[in-house]
Amino acid sequence: MKLSDIYLAGGCFWGTQHFVEMISGVISTEVGYANGHTEDPTYAQVCKNDTGFAETVHVIYNRSLVSLERILSLFYKIIDPTSINRQGEDSGTQYRTGIYYVNDSDRNIINQSIAELQKNYIDPVVIEVEPLRNFYKAEDYHQEYLNNNPGGYCHIAPELFALAKEQ
Repeated sequence: MKLSDIYLAGGCFWGTQHFVEMISGVISTEVGYANGHTEDPTYAQVCKNDTGFAETVHVIYNRSLVSLERILSLFYKIIDPTSINRQGEDSGTQYRTGIYYVNDSDRNIINQSIAELQKNYIDPVVIEVEPLRNFYKAEDYHQEYLNNNPGGYCHIAPELFALAKEQ
């Protein structure tokens, strides 16, 4: 089994986690805060917009079963890649979109996929692409939130969850 990691920031992490975990080949997910400048932040601190963190999902997947390109193409369906610091009703720097990588070899794949995505938009795609600098696991009540709270808030259209399962 060839396991790999990628970190995806797609607005509120509840829906992003719920969507990504449905993709065949994704082994596990965990929500948390990525690429900020505060040691071990809390949700309350991140919501104040001064920690630099993005709500992010750590994704572990089996490259033998699903490619990074496939994960990214599905991820792009649940975000507005031209929106800065906003997804759905959520706004603030913690809701920015981002792809944070741990393997340098993934950088070219990510950049190529964003270049392809840009062809579908007039406005610039503003997805942050950076190496992962840090990641702190979010509080337990955020983990698997939509599984534990059916009907909880989510900015992702319900029909898109079916799309993740079908792929």
